[in-house]
Amino acid sequence: MTIYILWLRELKRYVRSRAQIIASLAQPMMYLMILGFGLSPVFQQAGQGSYLQFMAPGVIGMGILFTSIFSGIGLLWDRQFGFLKETLVAPVPRLHIMMGRTLGGATVAMIQGTLVLGVCLVAGFRPASLLAIPEALLFMALVAVVFSALGTIIGSSLKDMQGFQLIMNFLVLPIFFLSGALYPLNNLPRPLAAATRLDPLTYGVDGIRGALIGLSQIGPLIDFAVLLVVAGAFLALGARAFARIQA
Repeated sequence: MTIYILWLRELKRYVRSRAQIIASLAQPMMYLMILGFGLSPVFQQAGQGSYLQFMAPGVIGMGILFTSIFSGIGLLWDRQFGFLKETLVAPVPRLHIMMGRTLGGATVAMIQGTLVLGVCLVAGFRPASLLAIPEALLFMALVAVVFSALGTIIGSSLKDMQGFQLIMNFLVLPIFFLSGALYPLNNLPRPLAAATRLDPLTYGVDGIRGALIGLSQIGPLIDFAVLLVVAGAFLALGARAFARIQA
């Protein structure tokens, strides 16, 4: 019951924040319009086909990444305004509280990713088959859980908004740019190729891209297995960090 209540609270907070919904769509639209159409002729001349088709799954992954990992900011707000303290004194396990918040953040990120997918369709992106969309949604859900759990780990470890923003600037952008969302991962220098393999979003973007347009450089089974393992590890670390939090 506690998990459901906190999950529903995160969902209601998102639905009521129309400004957040609009603002979170602005960045994916900018990438689609500026990069998707601006670099498309160069991508075609290199014999790689449509750049919009290639980058749209990466933009979907970006929307999920930013929304899910920034759900940790809500933890800092709740601590600042006292809601977290009221929640922690309730006679329920902290694990249930953490799971409710994390799953709520993941659900919000999934909704955001679906909205970005809709924007991509309007911009001209076309999946290989409508039957591939459920598989893409599965990878989107895994990405949302992974980075919502990471946001919980970070939010549980910090006490002020300044620290969170600092870590986000040094964490979120590298995660995005190393994921292969904007460029193919083949023929990279060895150090950069190794860094991309350490990035969980790499497997999420590759899985979404493989499902939607049939282009996978790693393989869907490997993508799924890695995301599942990372999600379990981050949830365990998030539960541990939340158990130690001081309101």
